[in-house]
Amino acid sequence: MRAIVIRAVLVTVLAVALHGQQPQNPPPQNPPAQNPPVEPKPPATQADALQQPTFKSSINFVRVDVIISDGKGNPVLDLKPEEFAVFEDGKPQRVETFSVIKIDPLDQVEGPTNGEIRTSVDEEREAARPEVRLFVILLDDYHVRRGNDMAVRRPLIDFIENQLAPADMVAVMYPLTPVSDIQFTRSRSRLISAIQNFEGRKFNYTPRNTFEEQYAQYPAATVERIRNQVTMSALKAAAVRMGSLREGRKSIILVSEGFTSALPPQLQDPNAAFPGMGNPNRRNPTAQTDDRYNMQMMTDMFNDMREVFSTANRQNTSIYAVDPRGLGAFEYNINEGIGLTQDANNLKSSIDTLHTLANNTDGRAIVNRNDLAAGMKQIMRDSSGYYLLGYTSSRAPTDGKFHEIKVTVKRRGVDVRARKGYWALTKEDVARATAPAKPEAPTAVTRALSTRAEPRGGRPARFWVGTGRGENGQTRVTFAWEPSPSSEDRKTEAAAIVGVIAVSPEGKPLFKGSVRDVGAAAKGTPSPITVAPGGSVTFDAPPGPLQLRLTVQNNAGHVVDSTNQDIAVPDYTAIAVTLGTPRFYRGRTVRELQVIRETPGTSPAVDREFSRNERLLVRVEAYAPGGLAPDVTAKLMNRGGAPMSDIKMQAVGGLFEAELPLSSLAAGEYLVEFTAKGLAGTAQDTVAFRVGR
Repeated sequence: MRAIVIRAVLVTVLAVALHGQQPQNPPPQNPPAQNPPVEPKPPATQADALQQPTFKSSINFVRVDVIISDGKGNPVLDLKPEEFAVFEDGKPQRVETFSVIKIDPLDQVEGPTNGEIRTSVDEEREAARPEVRLFVILLDDYHVRRGNDMAVRRPLIDFIENQLAPADMVAVMYPLTPVSDIQFTRSRSRLISAIQNFEGRKFNYTPRNTFEEQYAQYPAATVERIRNQVTMSALKAAAVRMGSLREGRKSIILVSEGFTSALPPQLQDPNAAFPGMGNPNRRNPTAQTDDRYNMQMMTDMFNDMREVFSTANRQNTSIYAVDPRGLGAFEYNINEGIGLTQDANNLKSSIDTLHTLANNTDGRAIVNRNDLAAGMKQIMRDSSGYYLLGYTSSRAPTDGKFHEIKVTVKRRGVDVRARKGYWALTKEDVARATAPAKPEAPTAVTRALSTRAEPRGGRPARFWVGTGRGENGQTRVTFAWEPSPSSEDRKTEAAAIVGVIAVSPEGKPLFKGSVRDVGAAAKGTPSPITVAPGGSVTFDAPPGPLQLRLTVQNNAGHVVDSTNQDIAVPDYTAIAVTLGTPRFYRGRTVRELQVIRETPGTSPAVDREFSRNERLLVRVEAYAPGGLAPDVTAKLMNRGGAPMSDIKMQAVGGLFEAELPLSSLAAGEYLVEFTAKGLAGTAQDTVAFRVGR
């Protein structure tokens, strides 16, 4: 009966997730709920299906990361290929590729080469670099006590501040983080902020979102098992997400006190929402759990954990379990009334789950130690120096089963650690992997995605340039800017003014002026809309090449940045259908968008990242010979260029516009394709934007 109840809840939530809906009102520090687990295969298998492993060589080519360390845990990196032996299911294999991976943080520098990750294109490109280490920090709030969360913050922050190299990429997630929201960054301030907000909720069953509300009044034991499965599903999702970015070694740092297979009778409340109510064993230290029940629950849990091993090994991802309890003496608080023997047994059991996760994925369990910092340093040592071996399996299995790998070396006195094995592909997997490649995204889509973020990371301001038809054969040029978001790890001053000089190819000045931060000036002034930071200016220029010389100043008038931008000013007098530059305006309500419509000169959005609680006003100008208005249509597309829905454009004066609510869109990248058709031909333009949380 208990399994049926759990399955009913999780299948219901999965059905909601498959329809693109996510639980609302998440806790402040948590992103919206991810696809929850389903028995017998949790929804991480959905992510696995969507993001199949990349096969760089033959289907049966296997890569093995091997860590060789001395007695002090330091890497040993001077072994030769002939000193290694690799066995699969006891059969020797011929090593075909051999390389030594050495990552020295001292060789890396801050700056544009290792700048911020702004787009998925940046993410994929940077993750493929061999000197980049990839980490996911999973803050398992379901299995960390309140109080222990504060104890682990300092070691994690020290790890970020002192252990990470400039090129390293890290994502922070919670058990309820959806796969699409696992975003890697190099911003230490963002990572530290996420860790500072970490709040443990172990044995606290107060719901914080609609997903948790669905089972809040179930028995506490049922809720605990659901939490176990959600965290395991998150581990699998993180491994799949990392596996989609690179084949090399990757690490998940799991901050957790381990899983509880069976609650003691004192905590088996019939209604998790009302602790103690209706539980006759509350504060009865003599109450014991039936041994057969314990064994059954432990067996079920380890069967679930086996799927985590499978996914992590398939994605070449190691799990490092960090127990924030340090030298934990007790699993339960004294007021919970659990006997000492049962307390000790359950403490050992929870620690064993962390060892099991780490040992079966070539990671380490950082448990039973008060000096967590030393364990965190070992994570970096493992990721900084190792051997990468490759062989083509002589057995060539396509049975979908686990095949054991064992690596030995001739040198004595060293510790050898390697993945335990791999799960072979099934015949269906092979068919998918060898199928013809899907056509690449259209050039317009690729170009739109690559130019969404401007400028490079580390600069105090972002710029946007748009064009439209001007007077007397001229082209109207609009320059807009926004100050970059403040960041503790970017040593730049706040932008307040941008000086603009437009120069022709002959060096003739066409415009000179300055654009102040109207958003800062509007602070404290009553306004029917939220005034966006930055500002804009419009001037006319002849068609052809144009250079913008931009100077960024702070409030004191000191120059904090300067750059030049070369742009090609289009000719809107040609006998053809043409489109002006599409513009996006952001607002939180329908009223704000109406005010934007009624306010000439409102600056368009420069940064194309929006939140789901915003609405967009999308505008574009279209021209045709003879003063005739062409037909303008638009459609919303996913980042692969596949159509999602039509956007109804309305002619308003000399332009076309539409409202685009974002609340129904999941986090991710999208595109809008504009098409103008007339007797003189067709014109198209594609613009990318991103929806955040």
